[in-house]
Amino acid sequence: MTRLHDPFRRGQLAIAALFLSLGFQYATWAARIPAIKTDLDLSAAEVGVLLMAAGVGAAVSFPAVAWLMRRMGSRRLALLSQLGLALLLLALAAAPNYPVALLVMCADGVLVGCLNVAMNAQGAALETRYERNTMARLHAVFSAGSLLAALLASGMTAATGSVTAHFGVAVVLLAALGVTARTGLLDEDAPADRPDPADDGAAADAPADAGPKPGRRRWTVPSRLTLWMCCAMVFGTVAEGAMNDWSALYLKDIAEASAELAPLGIAVVSGMMVVARLFADGWRGRWGDGRVVLLGSAVAAAGLAVALVSGGVAPALAGFACMGLGIAAVTPCVYAAAARQGSDALTLVAAMGTTGLLAGPPLIGFIAGASNLAWGMGAVAASAGAVALCSTRISWTEPAPAAQSEATPA
Repeated sequence: MTRLHDPFRRGQLAIAALFLSLGFQYATWAARIPAIKTDLDLSAAEVGVLLMAAGVGAAVSFPAVAWLMRRMGSRRLALLSQLGLALLLLALAAAPNYPVALLVMCADGVLVGCLNVAMNAQGAALETRYERNTMARLHAVFSAGSLLAALLASGMTAATGSVTAHFGVAVVLLAALGVTARTGLLDEDAPADRPDPADDGAAADAPADAGPKPGRRRWTVPSRLTLWMCCAMVFGTVAEGAMNDWSALYLKDIAEASAELAPLGIAVVSGMMVVARLFADGWRGRWGDGRVVLLGSAVAAAGLAVALVSGGVAPALAGFACMGLGIAAVTPCVYAAAARQGSDALTLVAAMGTTGLLAGPPLIGFIAGASNLAWGMGAVAASAGAVALCSTRISWTEPAPAAQSEATPA
């Protein structure tokens, strides 16, 4: 069967377009924050609130996203939210004042929550339908979208100072990605909505009438399994977000790296995460999601802890590499496991992931302020260790056959 007519490849390409869109849209507006600050004459504190508005919008979108997933399904919700995020770039560029910009960013956060849940539901459904792993590579495509947006922002900034022109070009690219996604998304979410029979805690925790029934679906009490997934997602995203925000400062202030070397912290973490996600689907097929998460998070925790105790620039970079390598597969695997519990579980786990990304950097800053950044980074290592502990409480699926898990990136 040729690649063009392979339904798995076609679905993989369509869903990858969604992941690419989300990474690209986020990094596009984030890259122009300095220009937006100047255009709206904002203070540093106002910029902080503007950034927080997007995060708050994503965090509080959970009830709406759960309802929309039940009402519309992941395919329609993904396409509509992807289109909405493209249009919000134009709205942000045209925002006449700070209050309007705040509203736009809050709406952006809500749509990010919608697309995040819908695209991960699509990815998990694709894995279930064809019994082939792809979630980790899809998350790698998200990172590639951010890189593409950064390159475009650099080029557009050099060519013109107009945010509107930059965002206009970005919208055209997002529209093309939306067309690509439309041609191959799955129409049926049923494979991802069936509860995992291996969930030995769900039956005990859920009400007797919690199973799916014909007609109107109702929100059910999260099972113990879902709550453990939420914990793993929170700790995983705390570690991921904190490394992105604090690694450069640790190298400069604690490891005493030069100004030229300090940015390598982010580069090492991000680069290792992209590489690991490109290979993680093969690891999942060979060893299973549970072992990948357990061993990966243990490597992340131990590697960073040893680096912090050793001190110095070289050990720090090695520890950051361990963190990027080990933590990379956590979110794809947990998203896939949550999707198998149904759209409500996936939405809740996704909301907890957003919470971890929001709470992680400030929490590390608080710890660093009370002691120093070395202790703050120690908390990051502890978060990775907590992921390993949580993973032992989650019922994971058996690994897919190795030959079926070696799909190339979309």
